Amino acid sequence: MDSQTLAILMLPLVAVGIFAGFPVFAVLAGVSLIVGYVGWGPPVLDQMMSRAFWVLMNDTLPAVPLFVFMGCLMERAGIAERAFGILQVALGPLKGSIALATVFLCTLFAAGTGIVGAPVTVMGMLALPAMMRRHYDIPLATGSILAGGTLGILIPPSIMLILYGPLAGLSVARLFTGGIMPGLLLSGLYLAYISIRCTLNPKMGPSLPPEERAMPKLKILFLVVRDMFPFFFVIIAVLGSIIMGLAAPTEAAAVGAVCGLLLAAFYKQLTWKKFKEAVFETTAVSAFILTITIGASVFTGVFLALGGGNVITDFLLGLPFGPYGVLTVILLIVFILGFFIDWIAILLICIPIFGPIVPMLGFDPLWFALVFAVCLQTSFLTPPFAVSIFYLKGVAPPGVELSQIYRGVIPFVTLQLIGLALVVIFPQIILWLPGLMYG
Repeated sequence: MDSQTLAILMLPLVAVGIFAGFPVFAVLAGVSLIVGYVGWGPPVLDQMMSRAFWVLMNDTLPAVPLFVFMGCLMERAGIAERAFGILQVALGPLKGSIALATVFLCTLFAAGTGIVGAPVTVMGMLALPAMMRRHYDIPLATGSILAGGTLGILIPPSIMLILYGPLAGLSVARLFTGGIMPGLLLSGLYLAYISIRCTLNPKMGPSLPPEERAMPKLKILFLVVRDMFPFFFVIIAVLGSIIMGLAAPTEAAAVGAVCGLLLAAFYKQLTWKKFKEAVFETTAVSAFILTITIGASVFTGVFLALGGGNVITDFLLGLPFGPYGVLTVILLIVFILGFFIDWIAILLICIPIFGPIVPMLGFDPLWFALVFAVCLQTSFLTPPFAVSIFYLKGVAPPGVELSQIYRGVIPFVTLQLIGLALVVIFPQIILWLPGLMYG
């Protein structure tokens, strides 16, 4: 069996291993070792070690645990609870006000944390019981939490973009700048959908009763500014320093971690117990991300060395569809993989394979990176492997069924695909801000 056939065989073997229930990183590394040894012999061990060493020595990846730590501290500081309370009052007269407040706050949370688990969990505990008490449509309630919560993987400081940058040789600062507008576009689509659905059918999301929002407008404005300040403080400190070129992503992540500590201390939530919980959660999440990163890096190294990349390139470039047809095929592959495989594995396997094809198709690599990221965001909502669904189910009240959550994500996946189509049709949604900032 020739080496290219062995390389292609690695793909179904990974699928079988994952469906069998083995850990993703172990499947990736195990398949690489076995198939690589058969096709290459003992030198495959040197290849695997060099790929693992490249991951461990990458100077951007330390930003991952620092941003995770920042998100964990902000979650425990109770910042979201204060902001959510006043947003309900401020948006109270609108139909679907609590769902709108949820997506709005998730957008700010995304720009302050860059992860998915924290906003989905926090808003699941805050917003879902509040919506159920007011008899919101449960699929709409769960869908709004999940869709809003997953914005953290696209809006900077996105962990996804931190991993993407060094993998594709792109500036993380430019990726962060390019990710702002697509993230806000998706947030706007979610808000518009909730508003329209609840206006057409008020029973799905009634407005807040007048007695619960009886507060002078000036006081509401003051409380909104006060309780939104922590989010803008972190956003300016972290994103501002990166986008303005004052700090590299890793340095900005350290600034963010310090900001998280200061905010927790300011709100008198920096107890030893909560600090310990944040450290343990950061360790667990970071270890999960980095072990899969090593496994996927090893896999792609062996796959490309055996000639698998050439096979995929020849196949895609040989399709009679033109550049946008090939792009559609790539995005369709990513979308389907999102049903079954973790986003980290998809990212780290696909980019070394598809990335070299992008210039051949005439596309801007920065634009493709954000298009890829928007497409990959659907993986957080598409069952059965949608981890965000399991986060929400774990904190949801007893009356919420998994089937209701599945029904709730369908409209929002559709909105994500509409957002994907818009950034493909109108590239300046992605490229305008990086062009403005960096020329």
